[in-house]
Amino acid sequence: MNYLSISDWLALAFFFACWFGYGYFADRETENGRSLTHYIQAHRLQWMQRLLLRDNRITDSALVGNLINSVSFFATTSMYIIAGILALMGTSEQVMSFVAELPLSPGGISKAGWDIKLILMLVIFIYAYFKFTWSLRQFNLLSILIGCAPMPDQGSEHAAFAVKAATINTQAGEEFNRGVRAYYFGLAAVAWFVRPAVFMAAIALIVYVLYRRDFGSRTLAAMRGDLS
Repeated sequence: MNYLSISDWLALAFFFACWFGYGYFADRETENGRSLTHYIQAHRLQWMQRLLLRDNRITDSALVGNLINSVSFFATTSMYIIAGILALMGTSEQVMSFVAELPLSPGGISKAGWDIKLILMLVIFIYAYFKFTWSLRQFNLLSILIGCAPMPDQGSEHAAFAVKAATINTQAGEEFNRGVRAYYFGLAAVAWFVRPAVFMAAIALIVYVLYRRDFGSRTLAAMRGDLS
């Protein structure tokens, strides 16, 4: 039994192609030194190198604490969203009756088709939750590394420590970015409840916004040091 139309299946394929395709593209361009993330990575290494020159690391600990708080907020929010979606799945028929009266409401959608769309939302935010919690764990590891960082007079240990700490910092930041990217595509998935065409338009808009921020923003220009 077909619960979704052909246009729905095409929109869903387009969604996954854009989500994972953009992720692959962004990671590749980061390795090639063209993205905002690449320049942030360089500054993370510089941060760890500067940390080793300071006797007092309270500022660095506070900065890591701020990063942990940010990731914790998103991880907690993801749990609330997951709980909300599960609640909606238990009341699908009532929600469908309400949505049917709204402007641009899709007509003729089955309960099974509605649940499939909710499952997509659920998968997106479960994915985001795992990314945020792994990022959180790595930032906690970074805080431990800072606690045992060599002192300024232990110069022989500096180079190895800076690379190790910067790598953990970078990996935590990349997982956080993937979680945030899932949120962006989760917003696009909401449009699937309207029309497949609106869904695909929302996906294209999200990809454009992400591309502009990663590869064409004034923030990137500032990090490169070429603002006019």
